[in-house]
Amino acid sequence: MPDFKTPVLGFDQNFPNHALIDAATLFDGESFRHNTRLEIRDDRIVALHARGGDAGGLPLLTLPEGCILAPGFIDTQVNGGGDVLLNDAPSLESVQRIARAHRRFGTTGLLPTLITDSPEKLAALASCAEQSLALPGVLGFHLEGPFLNIARKGIHPVSWIRQPNPENIEALKRFGAIGRSLVTLAPETMPSTVLDTLAQSGLRLAIGHSEANAEEALSAIEHGVTGVTHLYNAMSQLSARAPGIVGAAFADPRLIAGIICDGLHVAPLALRAAFKAMGPERVMLVTDAMSTAGGRAGGFELDGKTILLRDGKLTDAQGTLAGAHLTMIDAVQNAVEMMGASLADALIMASRTPARFLGLDASLGRIAPGFQADLVAFDGRDILTTWIAGERLGILG
Repeated sequence: MPDFKTPVLGFDQNFPNHALIDAATLFDGESFRHNTRLEIRDDRIVALHARGGDAGGLPLLTLPEGCILAPGFIDTQVNGGGDVLLNDAPSLESVQRIARAHRRFGTTGLLPTLITDSPEKLAALASCAEQSLALPGVLGFHLEGPFLNIARKGIHPVSWIRQPNPENIEALKRFGAIGRSLVTLAPETMPSTVLDTLAQSGLRLAIGHSEANAEEALSAIEHGVTGVTHLYNAMSQLSARAPGIVGAAFADPRLIAGIICDGLHVAPLALRAAFKAMGPERVMLVTDAMSTAGGRAGGFELDGKTILLRDGKLTDAQGTLAGAHLTMIDAVQNAVEMMGASLADALIMASRTPARFLGLDASLGRIAPGFQADLVAFDGRDILTTWIAGERLGILG
């Protein structure tokens, strides 16, 4: 389970705009390379060379033996971190603090996530969303709700779950042009024309908190749905004659599913089943992290409910799970230990697959010439340092 010990930075934070990194082990997004020298100029990867030899006058950073250099992690579902919950104060400062907290654990790209809340909270986030894209690592936003099925509400407040109407639809459409933003919704609660409208605005759509049957889930794909939010949790399950959303996700190659790999939201055997059925190209690791991730507090308030952290699990008084106490580096390790994935596949699920889901796979998720220099260097469970767009800002807390 995550222990959230302070990662080791190991180096000063200054890094020139044209430099070399020597790595004994490098994962390029497809396979491991050994004794590799990476060349970075400004925000891009220029080339990969054999390690050793003359640096040509360029500054050279040599990573410690045993350290792995990999594409930075991308998390599409981040409710909070560093003792900040986005729903408490949807603001530029909150987004910045959340991104900084998760960068300490290898996340170089994320979608800060607003769960179902009042129209005022959604408007407050919209007012700072465009400006937030200038913050390191912020790729867009994830709006988890408000068009959900009350029967699968989970911790989402019933009072703010809404049916689509012109005003509510327009409020979500504002995010269509803001980075690579995502909406989680229950397709069975709305006409397919609503899905068309949201998808055409530029939003990514994912099924979640939904009772849709398999036929409804497959139909939703024809209207712009490409993802499943926290697979298994808060959705119709797979059975022999009612395959549900889970069955649709397993069977249809057009869907990519986020999964909370903490061993609490999904049992290890179910993690393995999803991985065997879908593979690393269609499963992406998400944290669903709340404010306690990378923070000091032992709980928080959510819509008037006290959520407490006990034995790594966040629940309300009734025992309902309320997000996760998880970071991406722990999700990667858990994928190896619980899901049965190789480290290479775990890293793909943490970077390349979410990049593809967001339509960013031409620039993120690989270490290759022309790609953005978003990188993580880690040793076991410890993050040593990260780069975002070539800037090595170090561990931020």
